Amino acid sequence: MRDYDMIVIGSGPSGRRAAVQSAKLGKSVLVIEKGRRVGGVSVHTGTIPSKTLRETVLNLTGWRERGFYGRAYRVKKDIQADDLMQRLFKTLDHEVDVLEHQFARNAVDTVLGTAHFVDQHRIAVTNDAGETTEFVGRNVLIAVGTRPFRPDYVPFDGRHVLDSDEIVDLSRLPRSLTVIGAGVIGVEYATIFSALDVAVTLVEPRTSFLDFIDREIIEEFTHDLRDRGIIIRLGDAVDSIETDAGGWPVAKLAGGRRVRSEMLLFAAGRVGAVDGLGLAAIGVVTDHRGRLTVDPKTFQTTVPHIYAAGDVIGFPSLASTSMEQGRVAACHAFEMPLPPAPDYFPYGIYAVPEISTVGMSEEEVRKRGIPYECGIARFRETSRGHIMGLNTGMMKMIFSLKTRRLLGCHIVGEGATELIHIGQAVLNLKGTIDYFIENTFNYPTLAEAYKIAGLDAWNRMSRA
Repeated sequence: MRDYDMIVIGSGPSGRRAAVQSAKLGKSVLVIEKGRRVGGVSVHTGTIPSKTLRETVLNLTGWRERGFYGRAYRVKKDIQADDLMQRLFKTLDHEVDVLEHQFARNAVDTVLGTAHFVDQHRIAVTNDAGETTEFVGRNVLIAVGTRPFRPDYVPFDGRHVLDSDEIVDLSRLPRSLTVIGAGVIGVEYATIFSALDVAVTLVEPRTSFLDFIDREIIEEFTHDLRDRGIIIRLGDAVDSIETDAGGWPVAKLAGGRRVRSEMLLFAAGRVGAVDGLGLAAIGVVTDHRGRLTVDPKTFQTTVPHIYAAGDVIGFPSLASTSMEQGRVAACHAFEMPLPPAPDYFPYGIYAVPEISTVGMSEEEVRKRGIPYECGIARFRETSRGHIMGLNTGMMKMIFSLKTRRLLGCHIVGEGATELIHIGQAVLNLKGTIDYFIENTFNYPTLAEAYKIAGLDAWNRMSRA
């Protein structure tokens, strides 16, 4: 039985960052991973696979060039599932190699197997051969991530009816796809398959979707989706899912509709992957979705030396924020002082087109009663947009009339998740509209949209 200063259960974004941070503080660290290779859900079934599939689809279909050459334009005429998988496997191998090297050079030990708490400091790990080894941790970080929610009424078969982990391991591409759940995962996959010219129906029981995003951005996004043929069924719950004589899934909706497609992706939520950890026995409780409650500043659970970070603690469930959560938890465990976290972080949705946002939405600003003005820039207004053949895409910035400070920045369109960081920096540094008016941006770039949107808001603010 070996003792460690920090034991990390899970090697996803929060786990790896906590492990490396602890090691850089001179502490002994063990990472326990239940999969066959390190990386966690993020590398093997979540963030990296979905974004790799997206990029591969956009490249092979010639999606980015269709503004010039028309909707029938293709780079590769007959795209098969194997075309997508080749790039995916190569990317995943590279990610695993980088992570294994990072652990090695920081002297982080790793062990593959399923973890179980024996008590609040002892953890038993059982490998595939059934052999069990115990380890003792002065501190423990639970970073096990999540798994797809799989209700009993959904007839998952791994071929026609899949969850969001199975969709990244396709053996064939469908002609039609029904996506149940218009959350981030559902929207991303619905738009990725639409870019492959798959007929997509997106079903969401609520009357709206992605409610944390500025409504004007969602209106623009929804128009784009409908314009290219994605059918969106909002406010229509799924009563049942059956398969017809040919094995195709048929979703029966509460409103009376039946949606039949060659393949169905059920993406209505995820649950914490805490099964088998034995948390109840050590005084750590979870909610009905298997998520842990933590102190939002330290990421401690109800047991002070046991921390939790990443998707298993719920919103925002981003790889970027998970990494920072893991780092903060490690620093707190070893009494390292940390400056206060920035007020705002960016949120990226890798749909087609991308959405990215930072700061307050217009709805939040109005709710707080802050006098404000908005500036809008269309990507087609920029020379770079003309060069790229962009017909869609917009940036929206919100400014305080009283202080002139930037309150929120919201983007939908090509490169949104990259462009957002300019707005993020200005927002967290408490910058004003004057930054965008007075500064020069490279020409021609999409970043010029910041100046266009800034001038648009300034024109109205100066008249107010």
